[in-house]
Amino acid sequence: MNITILIPVFNDFKSVSKLIEEIDNNISNLNASFSVIVVNDASTEEKILETKNLNNIKSLKLINMRNNRGHARCIAAGLKHISENENFDYVIPMDGDGEDRPEEIKYFVEKIKNNPNRTIVGERVKRSENLIFKICYFSHKIITYTFTGKFIKFGNYTCLTKETVKKLIEEKATWSSFSGSLAKTEINLINSPSIRGSRYFGPSKMSFLNLIKHSLAIIAVFKSAVIFRSIAFYALYLIIIAEYISVITAIPLALIVIFGLIILKISGRENISEYKNSLSNIEKIDKII
Repeated sequence: MNITILIPVFNDFKSVSKLIEEIDNNISNLNASFSVIVVNDASTEEKILETKNLNNIKSLKLINMRNNRGHARCIAAGLKHISENENFDYVIPMDGDGEDRPEEIKYFVEKIKNNPNRTIVGERVKRSENLIFKICYFSHKIITYTFTGKFIKFGNYTCLTKETVKKLIEEKATWSSFSGSLAKTEINLINSPSIRGSRYFGPSKMSFLNLIKHSLAIIAVFKSAVIFRSIAFYALYLIIIAEYISVITAIPLALIVIFGLIILKISGRENISEYKNSLSNIEKIDKII
């Protein structure tokens, strides 16, 4: 069983180096062959993987991109490269800062044994962020469910079958939102409990603004459902306030319209032509081991 771990990174090589060492330690007793591919999203800081005494990882490659494309597109390009150039049975995308805990890889492998043809997702059961962030994230999940009908409780940390990878690289939404695209292309997912870990070094790079962008990108994957539900909400609310319409009561109507326009705008990021040409952004590939 060949498993490829895909790690996007931007200006955080110290954390990725530690993560790779932790992965190596945690896969020692697993009956599988592991390789690691790090996708460097045109980092502007030092780009050195300082890994020592790797005894269990069979292959480690660093893919250097010419131009920065963002976290989601880094994963998308990585999946396309792996699909076209690597020998693999499963792909595990994970963040490079330690928040996706390497000790949970064994849970993915255990579930693979009983469900070899099913994709596994790390369902968040506990988070490490502050209360305000947790409230915002919970709100994101509720809004997503309200407008899309999808209750998405997972992020990048998943274990993808080869068939799922094939679906993802053929889906334009993958170029904009990994988790949204996965929720769209795969219905029969298996959950594996996952605890959000703490960053190895430095503060989290997920700012409030980035959280909003991330949330809207997921929702935009299901823009047809968003439009349908928005129209339904608009019509229902208009009926309710028909006798009491005023500038104040009309505010929710304006917000629904604005929200729909924002979603349509963000959905424009889903560009299949750019995705198909994403590997042309690779500057070079360094084989570390």
